[in-house]
Amino acid sequence: MTKDTLIFRVLLSRILLSAAVMLTIALPARHALADEPANEAAVNAVAAEPSTTDDLEAPKVKLNVADRLQVTDPYIELHTGPGRGFPIFFVVPRGQGVWIELRHTDWFKVRTEEGKEGWVTRAQLETTLLASGEKTPFRDVLLNDFLNRKVQLGAAYGEFKKEPMLKIWTSYRFAETLSVEATAGQVQGVFSGTEFWHVNLISEPWSDQRISPFFGIGLGKFKNFPNQSLVGAIATNSKLADATFGVRYYITDRFVLRADYSIYTAFVADNRSLEYRAATAGLSFFF
Repeated sequence: MTKDTLIFRVLLSRILLSAAVMLTIALPARHALADEPANEAAVNAVAAEPSTTDDLEAPKVKLNVADRLQVTDPYIELHTGPGRGFPIFFVVPRGQGVWIELRHTDWFKVRTEEGKEGWVTRAQLETTLLASGEKTPFRDVLLNDFLNRKVQLGAAYGEFKKEPMLKIWTSYRFAETLSVEATAGQVQGVFSGTEFWHVNLISEPWSDQRISPFFGIGLGKFKNFPNQSLVGAIATNSKLADATFGVRYYITDRFVLRADYSIYTAFVADNRSLEYRAATAGLSFFF
């Protein structure tokens, strides 16, 4: 194992360890057991798109922090914190209004007409009405969260021409369905070692879905180092092109499982190229 290979694997292990620690922290928050609310600006991320078939005919309306939401159920329950483990300390009867102050996953901090503040589930708020008489619209909170995040870092393991492969990547989402992604990888084969990097343009047409396919093309560099025991072997340093497609599964607002399949073309000479195929699976997280 070369020094570069060792450094690369140590870096990869640290990234995966950090991701595992962050995921352990994030998953309880996914179920609204944490007691830190999201910032107020996040409330405006709740947009008006229909989430069920019944809503498809309804006009799109925007929910703002200043909107008064009228209670239509017999009552809604105010908890002391964002989770069912927190006690109910007040109920708001039918006909009264509340205002959204903060959001944490599927829990919303609201203020009543009497000035009381407490946490309400999204399910109860979905039964309220706006001042216009329209049903209060909500998009899936988790989907909004990851659409609002831009920078992503990840690592994966797989096979490159049936040899073990490790890779890390980082990406920046500059549009809802488009991002630019930089990848560095290493392959440790029986007779040679390979290092490569490439920059891709990634298209994710259904980025607002929890299971989201993506496609990408890119350019980079490819280096192959034959083992020193091979007599007459020559190292390769060439340009690289790749095409990739895969699928992402959004675990939480920060963490994503990813599987992809790539076709790499290394241009080793003016009239000669080599083609490699790789499949990997890994984990990434948003900043």
